[in-house]
Amino acid sequence: MDNLNGKIALVTGGARGLGEAICANLHEAGATVIAADIRSDLLEGAASRYGERFQPLVLDICDEGAVASAIAQIKEEHGRLDVLVNNAGTDKTVSIEELSVFEWDQVIGVNLRGPFVMSKFSLPVMREQGGGYIINIVSTAAKRAWANASAYHASKWGLLGFSHALHVEGRPQNIKVTAVVTGGMRTPFLLDRFPDIDVSTLQDPANVAQTVRFLLNQPAETVIPEVMVLPMKETSWP
Repeated sequence: MDNLNGKIALVTGGARGLGEAICANLHEAGATVIAADIRSDLLEGAASRYGERFQPLVLDICDEGAVASAIAQIKEEHGRLDVLVNNAGTDKTVSIEELSVFEWDQVIGVNLRGPFVMSKFSLPVMREQGGGYIINIVSTAAKRAWANASAYHASKWGLLGFSHALHVEGRPQNIKVTAVVTGGMRTPFLLDRFPDIDVSTLQDPANVAQTVRFLLNQPAETVIPEVMVLPMKETSWP
């Protein structure tokens, strides 16, 4: 996928943070970018910034019917789907005792069930067209653990395992799959919840977006199943 001109890329959680950075990078590379997000207000703002070849899509990735309809619509309108980036994510920063069952289900639903549903309905389109690329945005939370993030850890460890399983199933169909394990980034996901965080220890989400673009530019005969992208000053990882 050396040339992204004419390629169709779908990015979940694409209205802000890392998702928007990925959309911006792929848009710059010539792809038609479909930014899916549950926040219509944020999507409108992003659409006004990018204009041509940027399509906002209001989508709840936990809604199986809505996802099936969205993928069918993309195929009908564009005839193909070359790239799926499962980026949407959420968290609830409380202890296991304080975490409600509803909140657990919500985090698992967005972070793990969502990528499964998105991939499930994208795979037939990619198989029919002869190939494609699915990128799952994971986290160092899939490699270690800290307090008050049990659902987030469970979802990201699960997403890493799902990504590798998807890689095994996708390869015979010329569908590449990569898990991008990210360290801390200067995005609302962290900054809104932890206003006192030292931003100097975080990386620009544009750097991770550049890694996504790098993956898409690998030779056809090569796939990178997993890659970790850390800020240089991250102290919680060896």
